[in-house]
Amino acid sequence: MLLAPPRGRKSWAVLAYVALAELPVSRERLSALLFSDAADPQGALRWTLAELRRALVAADLLRGDPLRLGFPAGIAVDVLMVSAGQADVGSVRGELLEGIELEAGPVFESWLLIERRRLAGLSEGILHDAALAALASDRPQQAAAFASRALEFSPFEESLHELFVRCLVANGDLGAARHHVVSCEVLFRRELGRAPDACVARAATLIGEPDVLGDRAAANGQLQAGIAAIDAGAVEPGMACLRMACAQARACGDADVLARVLLELGSALVHAVRGHDEEGAAMLHEALSVAESTGAKPIVIEACRELGYIEVQAGRPATAGRWLSRASAHVGDGAERAKVLGVRGMALSDRAHYEAAIGLLTESVAVAEIAGDCRQQAWSLAILGRALLLRGQLREAAGALDRSLELIADEGWRALQPLPESLRAEVALREGERAEALSLARHAFALGCELGDPCWEGFGARVKGLIHRSLGEDALALECLRDAVARSGRVADAYAWVKAHCLDALAARAIGECEPDYIETVIAELETIAARGDMRELMVRAAIHRARLGDGAALNAVRPLAEAIANPALDAELSLIA
Repeated sequence: MLLAPPRGRKSWAVLAYVALAELPVSRERLSALLFSDAADPQGALRWTLAELRRALVAADLLRGDPLRLGFPAGIAVDVLMVSAGQADVGSVRGELLEGIELEAGPVFESWLLIERRRLAGLSEGILHDAALAALASDRPQQAAAFASRALEFSPFEESLHELFVRCLVANGDLGAARHHVVSCEVLFRRELGRAPDACVARAATLIGEPDVLGDRAAANGQLQAGIAAIDAGAVEPGMACLRMACAQARACGDADVLARVLLELGSALVHAVRGHDEEGAAMLHEALSVAESTGAKPIVIEACRELGYIEVQAGRPATAGRWLSRASAHVGDGAERAKVLGVRGMALSDRAHYEAAIGLLTESVAVAEIAGDCRQQAWSLAILGRALLLRGQLREAAGALDRSLELIADEGWRALQPLPESLRAEVALREGERAEALSLARHAFALGCELGDPCWEGFGARVKGLIHRSLGEDALALECLRDAVARSGRVADAYAWVKAHCLDALAARAIGECEPDYIETVIAELETIAARGDMRELMVRAAIHRARLGDGAALNAVRPLAEAIANPALDAELSLIA
């Protein structure tokens, strides 16, 4: 049934605000937000609510105080579908309240800007996922169309340019792919003053698979050799073996072996090689497609979990949730369940759903311990320690991180060590143990640099900056925090939350020390990453920085969001701001 739109521009604003609010909205707040210039703000709100009920033929819609939505069956709300990761590509179009001119004051304008950025990020994720799925299903032309639409939402996202080029190459349009590489470089140099990541140009390079006869035994042999080499730290030889295994599996037509090889190759590209997440995601999509055709449920679960992990790192929460939900629906007990729980906990922690995250991570640790998977136990303990630290639960955080470091030492797993070590340094700093904090931070940073991991380098440099600040070494603190931001984002597929976390620390230090234009640039980048990734606490923290610069509207716009975050540490900080 087609419905006539409601009268009044502010009707759309009321509907959007209430629909997207995390907590029920009081009439007083809504009338002050949108109708403060009316002679009778409450009366104007009542008229608008009545008009929405009339237009939507929904007598129970927007009743009570605080307001209840009460959508009747049959009414679909596009922004809610996008937010939940349930929308298809046909639902992705335009900006929130596009074309509706409102004069609603600075608080609503700040809220609208945040929501537009958030929904743009979610829309980009839907199109990115659709492009990869089309590419895995041998529909490269459609994949290129989806990737091109995704770029409209985020023209400076290097991974999207890489994906678009990859789709053009798969479609046989090598000339168009190379032209786009040149266009991308021109755009980045003109607008950002730098070249795009090498991954964009690399995607236009045709790399054919080795010419092989196709032997199942050879495929399995190369697969095992590749896994062993990568586990031993010999990444390049290991990747060569896995690519050979992939060629052998394709040539012999063994779908079961091919699915396993694609899964291992995709996972290795994500975890063992920097800057190859897009290629890894393409391999994992293909692995999923092949595994679904053969009924290989374990591979389906692992591929979904790995795809969820990629989306978490990229700051695409809706698509991450969809992949992780698929993995959770089919996973049993044991080590794989611990892994799925761990990534789900990480995703929720990034978005400041701390209590749920802590519950999942605690369960992941317990399941991993029962399964005898010490590495997963150490990883989940490190992410658990991070969530506890962010909530200010220092004693509990220290316990989780110390246990993580013990397991890492037992396993000799140096690749993870900088994460819990950096976090443990921050716990020590907050507890007043500066000497221990500095020792841990220096070792974590040095090891992160030795491993060449941008995330671990960023974490280490950030906590070093915090320590120098506590010692009154302001110039050195600022230098370390700038370095942390640069390191955490130096590859196209960096962990978005880590860069935003480093930007938050830099913004806090830069206020009062740096030029206003520089501070504005730092806060604006933090706002963009946090909003697009639905990183709720970091959105609030960006508004806190603006409030310290005198912009109260930004903080008022996110106060309802702050109220929905269960974090005593954040509540304490907000209470200090007038």
